[in-house]
Amino acid sequence: MNIFFHFITSRIAATVSALLVLAIGCGAGVWQLARADQKIRLGASLEARLQLPILDANAQNWSLEQANQRRMQVRGRYLAEDAVWLDNRPRPIPEGGANGTGQSGFYLMMPLKIEGKDQIIWVNRGWAPRNNENRTQLPPVKTSEGLIELEGVVFAHPGKVYELGKGEGSVSKPRIEQNFDLEAEAKSHGWLQFPFILRQSPSNTNDGLARNWAPPTNGVDRHYAYAFQWFALALCGFLFWFVTGLKQYKRKHKEENQSGDQGE
Repeated sequence: MNIFFHFITSRIAATVSALLVLAIGCGAGVWQLARADQKIRLGASLEARLQLPILDANAQNWSLEQANQRRMQVRGRYLAEDAVWLDNRPRPIPEGGANGTGQSGFYLMMPLKIEGKDQIIWVNRGWAPRNNENRTQLPPVKTSEGLIELEGVVFAHPGKVYELGKGEGSVSKPRIEQNFDLEAEAKSHGWLQFPFILRQSPSNTNDGLARNWAPPTNGVDRHYAYAFQWFALALCGFLFWFVTGLKQYKRKHKEENQSGDQGE
């Protein structure tokens, strides 16, 4: 009798459990590899689009399809009183390493009135640390009151975090939110605005904000590590099933031989 057939037929529950561990481990491992590949492809796509000529927000009304992940420059004035602070955002990778990336803080979203146009573009100005003792005490940030020109990269949104329920949006100032809704902002303010946000590029502006943005491929090594762990779990599940089955098989075979010897 085939030894594997014996393992399966004599240990149905153990076999089903082993198959379940194999399915979960291999499935999760493949998913982690797919996530790593997705980040690599996203990084390559972004890098290619960043090499294209820079767009001018003052020149025409750009759609998300035209401008997504493209560099864009804009001239205008900030509407600081309508800023939105996005909570629970990790620190962008600082120069020289990833130390401190686990620190939580805010993204400062601020509308910018475009010069010469009755139109708004929302700018993700950067990251600032949160006061862990008092969540509503915002970090000091400098904002120019005059005409400015800045450059950034276009994205559909500033990234999302998990939140319980759908926030209705606060009306008190300062506004601290979990996530950012472009359509809701346009509706509440009655603004004509671009259908995307502009993530400000790193600059030497001493305004109290960090803008060393993590690349899309950030975390790829972590996905590979997780994939290895899941595949290792699947392998351990199979080896446990095989070794325990082999021991049971040898013990049963030994008992049968002893019974046969006693019968003679």
